[in-house]
Amino acid sequence: MKNITKIQLGHNGPLVSKLGLGCMRMSSIWGGATPDETESIATIHKALDCGINLLNTGDFYGAGHNEMLIGKAIKGRRDDAFISVKFGAIFHNGQPLGMDLRPVAIKNFINYSLTRLGIETIDLYQPSRMDGSVPVEDIIGTVADLIKEGKVRYIGVSEITAEQLRKAHSIYPVSALEIGYSLADRQIETELLPAARQLGISVVAFANTAEGLLTGDMKAPITENDYRSHFSRFQGGNLTKNLIKVEVLKQIAREKGYSPTQIAIAWVKQQGDYIMPLVSMSRRSRLPENIEAMDIVFTAEEINTLNTTFAIGTILGSTYLER
Repeated sequence: MKNITKIQLGHNGPLVSKLGLGCMRMSSIWGGATPDETESIATIHKALDCGINLLNTGDFYGAGHNEMLIGKAIKGRRDDAFISVKFGAIFHNGQPLGMDLRPVAIKNFINYSLTRLGIETIDLYQPSRMDGSVPVEDIIGTVADLIKEGKVRYIGVSEITAEQLRKAHSIYPVSALEIGYSLADRQIETELLPAARQLGISVVAFANTAEGLLTGDMKAPITENDYRSHFSRFQGGNLTKNLIKVEVLKQIAREKGYSPTQIAIAWVKQQGDYIMPLVSMSRRSRLPENIEAMDIVFTAEEINTLNTTFAIGTILGSTYLER
């Protein structure tokens, strides 16, 4: 497999892989079975071998299991990995209870994360979202203090508004913004992406296939026990009409000799040198196709077709940003 290229994370930041590895699926998040740990660790090792060095996790993924898993995987390979950790979300028995972004809580979270990961410093540390309960100044200021203490290298943010991003960056330089972004979820193009570009903040873009909508595998209707059935995007007529749009994506994929998922990832990659697709994987078999997606080149006509078909507002129902 071809080694992945690198991009700079923010102004004067470190070089990281243009493709990031999301590790969430390597742990049980919503109470389901835990994936095979041996395969998950092998996937991390293979990703590192290919030059994918950004490993993305959250201290609440699997109630700490995900961090411990990564800790095992990077043992003896710390210098090969760039560890990104989200904090602040509170879960109980797999159910979200809200956020805790108090400075005292952040100082508690960081020590548990460092212990589980078995490292002395987290490369990128970020609140998983801002809920308004704690001033941005207090949150970013606390992480800035952790940088002074040597426990964190760079500050990131996740799922925030353009106004919050500007405020956070004014308090301490923000290196990365983690946010959902795909052909089907383009609302951030109006304000948030321009703000990140202007401030020199890199974008770590997750949910590139929009909860599976863009994989080309989804059929209507989906089963009631599918977690996506709770979102209006995947309900009734909305899903039927949305899948008609996906047929255009599938056609381009067929003509280019790739999968719809690869086209979806490649489109995100194409949106800017400062944008990194973050793809969740738990099996080594997924690596070749996702790495190959990073080399896909579109014609002007193909980009125009995709952008027109999936223009903002054309996908019906709730999106990640509206939940």
